[in-house]
Amino acid sequence: MALIIKTRFSFLCRFFSFGILFFLFLHGCSARAQKFTPSPAKTKKSSSDLASSASIRSATTRPYKVMGKWYHPLASAQGFRQRGLASWYGKDFHGKKTSNGEVYNMNEISAAHKTLPLGTYVRVRNIKNNKELDLRINDRGPFVAGRVIDLSKAAAKKLGVYGPGTAPVEVIALGVAAEPAKQNSLPRSYIPVNYYEGKFTIQVGAFSNLDNAKKFRQQLYQLYKYVNITTYYTHRGGKRLYRVTVGRCSSLQLAGQYESYVKKNGFKDAFMVAE
Repeated sequence: MALIIKTRFSFLCRFFSFGILFFLFLHGCSARAQKFTPSPAKTKKSSSDLASSASIRSATTRPYKVMGKWYHPLASAQGFRQRGLASWYGKDFHGKKTSNGEVYNMNEISAAHKTLPLGTYVRVRNIKNNKELDLRINDRGPFVAGRVIDLSKAAAKKLGVYGPGTAPVEVIALGVAAEPAKQNSLPRSYIPVNYYEGKFTIQVGAFSNLDNAKKFRQQLYQLYKYVNITTYYTHRGGKRLYRVTVGRCSSLQLAGQYESYVKKNGFKDAFMVAE
């Protein structure tokens, strides 16, 4: 009898714990599939973090629109560090407007990133040759699995990425400029802010044919509540692609866990982006 009571009590504890975690997930990531249970996020914000976030929010996190689809980048960039492949883009996009409205000049130092606020300065280190370069994010991309940053031609040359086309790099966010920098020069100091909140989704596929993207979306509707198609023109070649994304997450931590979940369920090339 004692053994039965102990077994039932253990089961109820596990069931109750699962319920709490699932509740947290529903408030962070929305999807029809109900097997994913992320660990609860624990993020502390100081008053200085909040003040810094407010001061740059209007300029650096302005939503951007691509072919009718709105994207909402990360709130800020404090503590941001990632590794992956860097690529570069040049003449196919030269003279066209970047995501922040500037005219892209492949002979100047700049870069594109999927989620960091526009205007964020980052330090990029080529892991192979240890070359480093500080530059500013003024565009979106690259929307390719495994690639973390798209460099201008000039930046690629300085980092040794221009020849091979891609290279493993480490990207460290420095923050936004404490005061406006002079043309073609770096700021004297940066303001780091908290970046853990935002609106994120997971890209699971990209198609050159819209009908194929729609068929894929219909299949995903059986598993996910939020499935979207976004039109995007690649930086190299200007090719039009239809990107298919699933889920909506309210924090970078939950998006990372959800990305892992999606990969384990058959989408090995999935990656998170700002919605």
